[in-house]
Amino acid sequence: MSFMQGKALSTPATISTVTADEPKISTIGTGAYLIEAPGAFDLPTQRRIWALAHAVEPWPEVREIVPGVTNLLVILKQTPEEPEQLQARLKHEWDCPRSIDLTGKTVEIPVTYGGEHATDLAAVCDYSGLGDREVVRLHWQGNYTVVALGSAPGFGYLHGLDPRIYMPRKTVPSLRMLKGTVTIGGMQTGVSVLTGPNGWNSIGFAEMQMFDPAKTPPALLAPGDRVRFLPERIEL
Repeated sequence: MSFMQGKALSTPATISTVTADEPKISTIGTGAYLIEAPGAFDLPTQRRIWALAHAVEPWPEVREIVPGVTNLLVILKQTPEEPEQLQARLKHEWDCPRSIDLTGKTVEIPVTYGGEHATDLAAVCDYSGLGDREVVRLHWQGNYTVVALGSAPGFGYLHGLDPRIYMPRKTVPSLRMLKGTVTIGGMQTGVSVLTGPNGWNSIGFAEMQMFDPAKTPPALLAPGDRVRFLPERIEL
């Protein structure tokens, strides 16, 4: 799916200048490049990745682009004859001081916090030093932005988690976490879209279907969307 035709990103709302830094550019096989942004995961960096995607997608040699969390995968139609020049062009585009903010829809997701699916809520409390009601409150009061889709079809990586409830991913993943589980993974949060192994920390459950292959588009969320979690029920 192309960036423009497939509307991988929402319509740009604003374009502003940012300071240039050095990205890491790697080859993936012989026909793709991965551009990784320097610095920490934050919205300014992600907006710069979106700007890079917007600039590169129309290139005639580009078959597909895949924006990720502070990175961009550029897939070419064929192996470039002069790869150094193409890499230099990617670097040049990164150095152009651009940043795009996306205009997305707002999605409200009702959540049951606690209960049988919040198997890691106690661990989040222990790690943060906060009580369960405070962890839940900080989570549902957040204003989140979808920075990228990935990991599984329709899974949205959400930025905006309160730093007080950052929680490292588990060293031993849950082997069968249910689709719809509301989770925290490091600085991010999300809603699982598949039942299966998952290393994020579960704190609640959402009935809303995040991915339906029969719909157009199949994914409920898109980069640039805003997400609010609604505490439909709290079982502590």
